[in-house]
Amino acid sequence: MSTVETATKKMITLISSDGVTFEVEESVAVQSETIKNMIENNIAVTPIPLPNVTSNILLKVIEYCKHHAEAASNAAVYGAVSHKVAEEYVRRFDTEFLKVDQSTLIDLLNAAYNLNIKSLVELTCNKVANMLKWMSIEQLGCTLNTENDFIPE
Repeated sequence: MSTVETATKKMITLISSDGVTFEVEESVAVQSETIKNMIENNIAVTPIPLPNVTSNILLKVIEYCKHHAEAASNAAVYGAVSHKVAEEYVRRFDTEFLKVDQSTLIDLLNAAYNLNIKSLVELTCNKVANMLKWMSIEQLGCTLNTENDFIPE
C-alpha cells in the first residue's frame, strides 16, 4: 500500500482507470468500504487501482468524500450544535454536487457502487429515481435506451 505521513495525516494513492494518480487523506479514502477493507486487511497494493472509475469521476467522488469527511470530523469535534450545522452543510453540498448531466450522474452511481460508498449510492439512486418517476413510458425507453415492447390489450 502506498502511504505517506504528512503532518500526522496518512495519505493513500489511488489510480483511475485512465492512469491518473490521486493522493488523498486516509480519512477521505476510507469512506469507500472497498478501500477501507483493503487497508484494514493489508491487501492494498501501491497505488490502489480503480479499474472501473475514470479520473473525472474519481475527482468528483473524492470531492464528495472530502466534504463528508470534513463535516463528520467537525461534528465530532464541536458536538451537537455543530452536528446540525454539519448536516445542513452536507445537505447543501449534496444538492449542488448532483447538478450534473445524466451521463455523469450514472457514472457517479456506478463508481459509488463499485467503491461501496453507501451514502453516495443512496444519494445518486434517489436522484435517478426522482428523475425517472416523472417520465412517460416513451421517455423512459429513450432515457434507458430500451425498445418499447409493450403490447396494448
